[in-house]
Amino acid sequence: MSDGGVVHRPTDVPGSAPQPEDVRLFARVCARDMDAFEALYGLYHPRLARFLSNLLHRPSLVEEVLNDTMLVVWERSDTFRGASKLSTWIFAIGYRKAMKALRRLDEPVEDRGMDMRLSEEAAPDAPYGHRRTQEALRAALGRLSPDHRTVVDLTYFHEMGYREIAAIMDCPVDTVKTRMFHARRHLRRLMDGELADWL
Repeated sequence: MSDGGVVHRPTDVPGSAPQPEDVRLFARVCARDMDAFEALYGLYHPRLARFLSNLLHRPSLVEEVLNDTMLVVWERSDTFRGASKLSTWIFAIGYRKAMKALRRLDEPVEDRGMDMRLSEEAAPDAPYGHRRTQEALRAALGRLSPDHRTVVDLTYFHEMGYREIAAIMDCPVDTVKTRMFHARRHLRRLMDGELADWL
């Protein structure tokens, strides 16, 4: 959507702090640089894949939604106005695409492979207690609504604040706070006290 104004692209200004890598790449994407887009795609793929996996719980949909998200980034790069962080804009696109994909489904499908993808960082010889806690948390997250899963995932796994989450989910900050309150309450009940201190 154009507001008729001049779109200012992020660039490094002499004497200022250097721009983050994703912002530098995006400036080149706006100039239709395919190499920069491929680099930006590679930079965001792990974070988006984890976020979408936790939200969708359907491996077959994750890559499809991730690719749809990045296609919007390429095709609609001119709509980013810099009012938020670039990552907030990209995650908001991913969230909307994921919610649209969930609405298309006729019925919930259990992701039987979920327990096998507990954490990208988890080593095969990780302590049993750590694995057990992660398994319990992933299983509990899977039983939350998509909105509640989203606020928990963005808060704890992507370390985003409520304002950024509100921008991604296109809702008031107070709504995010309310969703987090209910999500944590449900998780405490589902976890049977295993993560009471963490939650």
